[in-house]
Amino acid sequence: MIEVKGLRKTYHMGDVEVQALRSVDLSVDEGDFVAIMGASGSGKSTLLQLLGLLDTPDAGSYKLDGKEVANLTQDEMAAVRSRTLGFVFQQFNLLARTTAEENTALPLLYADGGLADDPKALLAKVGLGDRMHHKPNEMSGGQQQRVAIARALVNCPRVVLADEPTGNLDSKSSEEILAILEGLNDQGITVVMVTHEPDIAAHARRIIHMKDGVIVTDERTKPIPSVVRRSDGPQVAPKHTQERYFSYLKQAARALLANKVRTGLSVLGILIGVAAVIAMMAIGAGAKKSMQAQLSSLGSNLLMLRPGSRTVGGVATGSDSGSRLTMEDVQALKDNVDHVKNSAPEVSGRVQLVYQDKNWSTRVTGSTPAYATMRANVPPQGRFFTDAENQRRDRVVVVGMTVVRNLFPDGANPLGASIKMNRIDFQIIGILPEKGANGFQDQDDAVVVPVNTGMYRLLGKQYVDVIDIEVDQPENIQPVIDAVSVVMRKRHRLPDIADNDFQVRNMADIQSAVSASTNIMTLLLSSIAGISLLVGGIGIMNIMLVSVTERTREIGLRKALGARRRDILSQFLLEAIVVSLAGGIGGVLLGFLFGVLVTMFASWPTSFSPYVIALAVVFSGAMGVIFGLWPAQKAASLDPIVALRYE
Repeated sequence: MIEVKGLRKTYHMGDVEVQALRSVDLSVDEGDFVAIMGASGSGKSTLLQLLGLLDTPDAGSYKLDGKEVANLTQDEMAAVRSRTLGFVFQQFNLLARTTAEENTALPLLYADGGLADDPKALLAKVGLGDRMHHKPNEMSGGQQQRVAIARALVNCPRVVLADEPTGNLDSKSSEEILAILEGLNDQGITVVMVTHEPDIAAHARRIIHMKDGVIVTDERTKPIPSVVRRSDGPQVAPKHTQERYFSYLKQAARALLANKVRTGLSVLGILIGVAAVIAMMAIGAGAKKSMQAQLSSLGSNLLMLRPGSRTVGGVATGSDSGSRLTMEDVQALKDNVDHVKNSAPEVSGRVQLVYQDKNWSTRVTGSTPAYATMRANVPPQGRFFTDAENQRRDRVVVVGMTVVRNLFPDGANPLGASIKMNRIDFQIIGILPEKGANGFQDQDDAVVVPVNTGMYRLLGKQYVDVIDIEVDQPENIQPVIDAVSVVMRKRHRLPDIADNDFQVRNMADIQSAVSASTNIMTLLLSSIAGISLLVGGIGIMNIMLVSVTERTREIGLRKALGARRRDILSQFLLEAIVVSLAGGIGGVLLGFLFGVLVTMFASWPTSFSPYVIALAVVFSGAMGVIFGLWPAQKAASLDPIVALRYE
């Protein structure tokens, strides 16, 4: 079953070389029960570790069941351990937070098929049928060692390797454990046991003494029984990927809950980072939406034609170099420029309003009836003035809600009321739709009168201040701008060398500029919040590194039971992802709550995007992968025997 030739192993302790094994030759037949004895440092434990593929020799050959295994990779050795070998350790090496049944079934998690026993049946076989749901701290040393034996047998191994299996037990428990090992050997299982006690070794069929890394005596005390190889029995199917990961997830939850405060602090770091990102992006998106809504309220596809100075090459052409816009320009643009849906003049100024004992200073705009639809100012209450009223210069006015609140604080209906505007009586015929503040300007603090009334009765102007031009389709805005320039240059008789004495402003460009500024603000806020998320990720890495250090022996145990690098990597990586996802989900909830509170108490608009929320959760999970990968790789790369020896 086991054939070793010329096996050597040297350990380097600083500048000192310790030759643990010096060209050892050994063969063990199937069904034998071998006890390896020797003083401390004789090499007996090193030999057992090499036979168990927990370590690799420096030189020599090791054939297990006729196959060379001395130079296998770590994962290949793990597969052999899972199928052929069972381990019983002096320190029991049971997982503290799992029951006897779960400890016994642990090797099945890493098995890739083959024979297997029922963990419950095995626990009953070793006398623990009534203790299978107890954890190690609820059992005696002898009971824990029985669990370890049941765990060693669950994959139906051909060889059981026992390292001082009675070293930590009283005499009664020792006899019970030895009786179990003898019974296994009687069933045809090969047993190799390391011990330093002659009375324990007396239970074996063959006793080997070692000294200074070599075998000095090899004595058979009992014949090998007839080998009964187990060729049938229950089969264990390879674990499905989802089943493995569910088990990893369960174990990850246990490990994290075992250190609640530490886990909570790790979760808190990610939670704060994600909450900050969600809240900042919600505030930024809300501000952007609010600005876009306010800009849209000014009108869509809108151009504004303003007068400018007359220059040639940027140099003013005279003292009276300012251009003028007239009512005739308004009609000319409408008649001569294609794709103009509507046009309207504007004059504006400041006026003093008086109603009974209330007065208010506000901004007045004079325009034509087209202003209502172009500027999205159709009154929800009352009406807008007509062309006829404009032609007659009627003293009618449409007022904003801020004006209404200040002149009619008692809530009286303003429609039909007569107010004085710069000491001239005007009748209120409509109330403008409420639009809120736009930057530093309150859009509801305004009144609108017919343009002729404003120019000749109220403000004393002969020229218009602005001409609004509404384009039929967004794609026609630039052609209209070009056509407006041609018409206005012709009407103002500008030579080719002269610059335009007017300006055409595009509301879409203004909106794009505002959107760009808002995007920059949102990006800045999110970047600041992202720093806290990064700090949370570093916290996860730190905690996972501590966890790997604390659980080094557990990692070694799992590898001894057949876990491969990817199994250990997956388990620790999943723990990091669980922490980060818990923080991410909690951060989404906290960020949402913070945004709602900001809206409630600060009246700041917020907007939560499902895309941003999903992205935050995915990103938090990615943080777990990124910052958990190094600790997980560190855990996966541990040598099993080094990990098992870790204190």
